Amino acid sequence: MSGVSLDLLRSFLTVYRAGSVSAAADLLGLAQPTVTAHVKILEADLERPLFQRVARGMTPTPAADHLAARIAPALDDLAQAVHHELRGPAETFSRTVHLGGPAELVCTRVLPSLAGPVTEGLRLRITLGLPDRLLADLSAGGLDVVVSTVRPRHRGLSVDALTDEEFDLVAAPNWTFDDIDHAPLIAYAENLPILRRYWRTVFDTRLTRTPSVVVPDLRGVLAAATAGAGITVLPTYLCANELADGRLHQLHNPAIPPINTLFVATRNGPTHPAVTAVRGHLVRSAVGW
Repeated sequence: MSGVSLDLLRSFLTVYRAGSVSAAADLLGLAQPTVTAHVKILEADLERPLFQRVARGMTPTPAADHLAARIAPALDDLAQAVHHELRGPAETFSRTVHLGGPAELVCTRVLPSLAGPVTEGLRLRITLGLPDRLLADLSAGGLDVVVSTVRPRHRGLSVDALTDEEFDLVAAPNWTFDDIDHAPLIAYAENLPILRRYWRTVFDTRLTRTPSVVVPDLRGVLAAATAGAGITVLPTYLCANELADGRLHQLHNPAIPPINTLFVATRNGPTHPAVTAVRGHLVRSAVGW
């Protein structure tokens, strides 16, 4: 990688985010054959494919996901530095950034990450909700940045993976693993999306029970579980304090815990420096989530 030019990396990252060579070429102001050549040169240098060519664009391989995660923060920092040099720091945050995401993730991870000297002077407006609606709003121009718990599939969006969240089966001390077949279930939604995935992945069985408590906010699920209302599955980051002080305990410790990848998305095309700064800062800080 030491001899790879910035042009190759920039073309790769733009294709990765845009989802197609044609869209990347438009964003970069280059001819499509040039962008294609850049990707092929990089693939030859790495001796592995970075994309699978499909009818509607380019699907990244695991190698592409890994490379994008490594180089995106540095390239975004470089782009932001150029904006600062050419336009001056006062202009960087002169525009309000409209950001959307799930309530519990935004409140416990995203907003704390955006506090501090790196984003001093930033104006934020937050919209909380489910991924489908937020991503539709992003595509329509109502939002600038969306943090999503599902991989965005909308055309015209630039997407980066942030981090993987792990999930634990937890309960207050009054419940044990022996209770899982009859203990009340505390869920995020009636169809038990997080619980069903845990049961399928860890126990290789389908969960068909009806939840006793449904709270459309994982912080509410956490509060009910801590109070002893039943058992649930939560992302580890959200219940780490309760596990540490004994208010909750892990009912099961699988060899490979279920994970879910978090993503950040913005629209393709020219991006305001304030939006670029928010996105880049989230990519960098998510490593510590």
